[in-house]
Amino acid sequence: MAEDTRAAALPPPRVEAAALSAAFVTAIRRAGLSTSPDRAARLAEALHLIPPTRLDQLYWTCRVVLVSAREQVPLFDAVFAAVFRGFPAPAQPGMPAGPAVPPPGPDARTRPSAQDARAPGTAPGTHRQPHVAASGREGPAEPGRPEQEAVLAMASADEHLHETSFAELSPDEVAEVRRLAAALLLATPLRLSRRTRASAHSTARLDVRATVRAARRSGTDTPRLLYSRRRQQRRKLVLLCDVSGSMEPYARVFVSLLQGAVAGAGAEAFVFSTRLTRLTRQLALRDPDEALARAAASAPDWAGGTRIAESLRRFVDEHGRRGLARGAVVVIFSDGWAQEDPEQVAAQMARLRRLAYRIIWVNPRKAAPHYEPLVGGMAAALPYCDAFVSGHSYRALAEVAAAIRGNGQLTDQEYLRTRGKGPAYAD
Repeated sequence: MAEDTRAAALPPPRVEAAALSAAFVTAIRRAGLSTSPDRAARLAEALHLIPPTRLDQLYWTCRVVLVSAREQVPLFDAVFAAVFRGFPAPAQPGMPAGPAVPPPGPDARTRPSAQDARAPGTAPGTHRQPHVAASGREGPAEPGRPEQEAVLAMASADEHLHETSFAELSPDEVAEVRRLAAALLLATPLRLSRRTRASAHSTARLDVRATVRAARRSGTDTPRLLYSRRRQQRRKLVLLCDVSGSMEPYARVFVSLLQGAVAGAGAEAFVFSTRLTRLTRQLALRDPDEALARAAASAPDWAGGTRIAESLRRFVDEHGRRGLARGAVVVIFSDGWAQEDPEQVAAQMARLRRLAYRIIWVNPRKAAPHYEPLVGGMAAALPYCDAFVSGHSYRALAEVAAAIRGNGQLTDQEYLRTRGKGPAYAD
């Protein structure tokens, strides 16, 4: 009993998509199901693009790629059950086949018991190992190792990074999430520009100046009428990140997000603790570590106290009223723990509200199960915000991107869209 407990506590081994695909294709070919090498490559690609998190997802991915005829389904099911669920291995070609095993359903998340996994006619104390182990090596599997968890472990690292709070990640994981966050694309809503472009549709506005210029060049009294439309452009994006002591577990990832927004969306980046510091020029560097080092050197109050009202006042007076915040999407990353009177925070948020097109507040504390925005600074600022999201994990940054765009949550396809380095949330 103690030995079973220790075996169950073993961490699942990491399995690569290519190794898993090669081992499974080898198993079904030995069982008599013909499969070409290009299908094995397609299976590896499918498992890499959309890693399965449940056994039924893995089943249908393999079946769609590898099965081409209805009569192949029973043999495929038997091989899949033998490899991933611990059922008896199917008979070799030329031998009588064993009983068909039903495909895994939604509840097939746990390994079947030894009673169900026994081969017909075997003693209760014996158990027949699958023909191919989940690790892709032939021969009997190690006793007590959870084959199903070993298979699903190939996506566990990415899922762990996506779902875990930034405050709970290890230094190496924080570095990986920083790289992914810097690759995010943040798209602001469109607005009509003062500039115009030529249009061939008569429903557009008549461009009198262009029509007169064309008539002068042609010398005719009945010129061709020219039309124009106003161009569309993205609204400005302004990011203000709280780097005080209470935000330290999240600040490095958020600053990496700021760096990606400066490079990809032309955003303006500020950090604040006890005072406001503009970091757009420092974060424009390509090297993320050097950009973060210069940002920390430019903000001597890093990991200090929090003065939200004073920082917002300086932003509005020195940058916002001069045009930086007019019609812009302003994103504030802060937990709202301020050392000032909440009425001062409300007054400065009201001033910013009159300038900005949209204000988004990102508070990682919001992810707590019983969180309520009752802290003085947060409660005072919330009435002036258009969106209130957590952004505490990489997956939760999708809410931030959707709030910036102003059209709700992202779809799974948008979440999986890549820009070379990682998922991108852009039009």
